[in-house]
Amino acid sequence: MWTRPLFFASSLFPNSSFSDAAQKLVDQVNSPSKMRLFFLSKLPSLWWWGVRVRQFSPQACQTSIPYSWRTQNPFQSTYFAAQAGAAELSTGLLAMLAIRSQSSAGSAPVSMLITGMQAQFVKKAVSTVTFSCTDGQLIADAVALAISTGLPQLVTTTSQGVQASGELVSSFQFTWSFKAK
Repeated sequence: MWTRPLFFASSLFPNSSFSDAAQKLVDQVNSPSKMRLFFLSKLPSLWWWGVRVRQFSPQACQTSIPYSWRTQNPFQSTYFAAQAGAAELSTGLLAMLAIRSQSSAGSAPVSMLITGMQAQFVKKAVSTVTFSCTDGQLIADAVALAISTGLPQLVTTTSQGVQASGELVSSFQFTWSFKAK
């Protein structure tokens, strides 16, 4: 049975001021059908694998990937690339929200790019895996520094994957580069 996940809603945080672009991203993430269309058009592998955004706030993001025939490798576990895609999304949405929140109409746009990745696989993934990243503030600080200094900023984020039993399956570290254009 599918239940509606709890998402970030700016109305729940009255002291938060979001640009129109940031609010549009929040609205898109809050709509499962809009997210599926986004995946289909921009990240088709995430659509194919059935990745979902479970929780989303300026501080943290949770994504999940099901254990199914679409995500399995020949060894009856979730394929490492499928895990990497779901893990990257948990960090990438935080980066997108930070950029859209801090970029005003008059400031230069900010580009984001992954410049490095490390992964550790601890246990065989044989059920739905939920990836959590709680580095939202770290990302927001790097974006703010990139905007204020005009210099590229690197930040390493961590996303940990836990399967339904609560066991840690994998841990990913993504190094993001933020640069004001």
